[in-house]
Amino acid sequence: MEFYQEESNILRRTVCWIVDIVVAISLAWFCVYAFGTQIQVAGQSMTPGLNSGDVVLMNRLVYDLGSPKRFDIVVFQREDSKYNIKRVIGLPGESVQVVGGDVFIDGTRLEMKDGLSSVSLAGLADSPVLLGEDEYFLLGDNRDSSEDSRFANIGNVKREQIQGKIWFRLLPLMDLGLTE
Repeated sequence: MEFYQEESNILRRTVCWIVDIVVAISLAWFCVYAFGTQIQVAGQSMTPGLNSGDVVLMNRLVYDLGSPKRFDIVVFQREDSKYNIKRVIGLPGESVQVVGGDVFIDGTRLEMKDGLSSVSLAGLADSPVLLGEDEYFLLGDNRDSSEDSRFANIGNVKREQIQGKIWFRLLPLMDLGLTE
C-alpha cells in the first residue's frame, strides 16, 4: 500500500511539473507574440525619434482592444506587402490638410510634439484629405525624408493594415526605453 502511494505521489508531481512547464511556455509565447515582436527600423523617415538600424518592440494586442490614437507610432503593411513605421496624425472621419508647412485637422492647426519638423511638401494634403471611418493619415517624423500618407503610393491607411504600436526601443542600448 505504501509503495502504491509513493508511485501515485511521484506521478502526481511529474504531471504537475509538466503542466507548469506547458503553462510557462504558453504564457511566454503569448507575451512575446503580443508585446515583443521585434522590428528593425529601416531608413531615416522617423528621425529624430527612431533611427535606421534601431530595434523596437511592437505591441500587437493594444489595437485588438482599442484603436490607434493621434501621435501613436505604428507599424502598417503597405499595399505592396512591405512594412513601414509612421506616426498617426489624422483619425477616422477627420479632414487633414497641410498649409504653409503646418498640419490642420478639421481646419484647426495641429500642435506638434517637440522635435517634429514642419511639412515642406504637402503632396495629396495640399487640399483637404477626408478620412473614411476606418482610415488614418500617417506621417514620418522626418517630414522631408518620408514616404507617407501624403503620397499616392501610401495614401490613407486602413485600420486593417495597422499591425501594432511601437512601444519600446531595444537597440541601441544607449537609447533603451519607451518610445513617444
